[in-house]
Amino acid sequence: MKVESKAPLRVDFAGTWSNLPWFAGAEGGVVVCAAIELSVHVEFLLGDRRIRLHSEGTNEHVTLESSGHLVYDGRLDRYKAALNMLPVTGGIEILARSDAPQGADLGEPESMDTALLAGLAACRQEAYEPAELADLGVMLESYELGETPWQQGHYAAVLGGFLDLEFGSQGVTVRRLSVPAEAAQELSEHSVVAYAGRSHFSSQGHSRVQASYDSDDARIREALCTMRDIGRQTGAVIEAADWKKLADLMDESWSNQRLLDETISTPAMVRIEEAMRSAGAWGLRSTGRGAGGCLLALCSPRSRSQVASAAVSAGGELIEVSFGCEGVAVRSHDDATQ
Repeated sequence: MKVESKAPLRVDFAGTWSNLPWFAGAEGGVVVCAAIELSVHVEFLLGDRRIRLHSEGTNEHVTLESSGHLVYDGRLDRYKAALNMLPVTGGIEILARSDAPQGADLGEPESMDTALLAGLAACRQEAYEPAELADLGVMLESYELGETPWQQGHYAAVLGGFLDLEFGSQGVTVRRLSVPAEAAQELSEHSVVAYAGRSHFSSQGHSRVQASYDSDDARIREALCTMRDIGRQTGAVIEAADWKKLADLMDESWSNQRLLDETISTPAMVRIEEAMRSAGAWGLRSTGRGAGGCLLALCSPRSRSQVASAAVSAGGELIEVSFGCEGVAVRSHDDATQ
């Protein structure tokens, strides 16, 4: 038996960081994001006697005799966590890959959670409602791995499309934005995504920001509140297809995000950012948490080629993206017939 799953990657337009529990629980957070036509892909082969795990992106391979050996030791722990949450009888082989470069900061961890859990559910002949699957992804990161979950990624991977997500002490409120296919294509024609090198965002960076907020650092609180407030404006701007205004909001959001920690913008990101602005970019921001990864710039379609060329000349790698694709998908079939 073979099961295949895929879940889309995403970009954040505004509000990143305001969704984290220690801020959103007290003051509310908003993130506006969109799934993109790049995905993580996972294959599950049932019938093996052992558990075999493979990551194409990191070239890691782990073989275990049984589920009793699923120990978190830094080697493909995300895969092990999914198996701990949704175990299967007997052995299984799991092979995973991503369409994006490693560390592109396009939401790969959350998309991988989603693809793993959706595929394992199919292996168990189970199915979950979208909100349940997103919550399982959050549980995988928070309870199994002890990490701070970036919940917008799980919802984007499960639901796809353009989302306006509000976070608070009572949970997550999801509003799907009304963006026709023509508008999504138009946004793609205004966009340049440049990979600035693998993101080295760390838990230490997150801890520093949280510690500053907890100690009543007015500068950090103001930046987070501003990013949240920008997020509250962004959904309507996208629905209105006002791409110049969206670029302005992205710019303001990025300026405040960089105030949180000095590591969020790397020297490589600065070089690419300056080059794209000089070539005519209206505004830009990181696609996720920062500290490397990708920058999303908006510009006139007439200057798109110049902005793209400038990013490459400054050391960036272009990544073609289209917006608003569908969420996680799973299919099962008899491997012997393939």
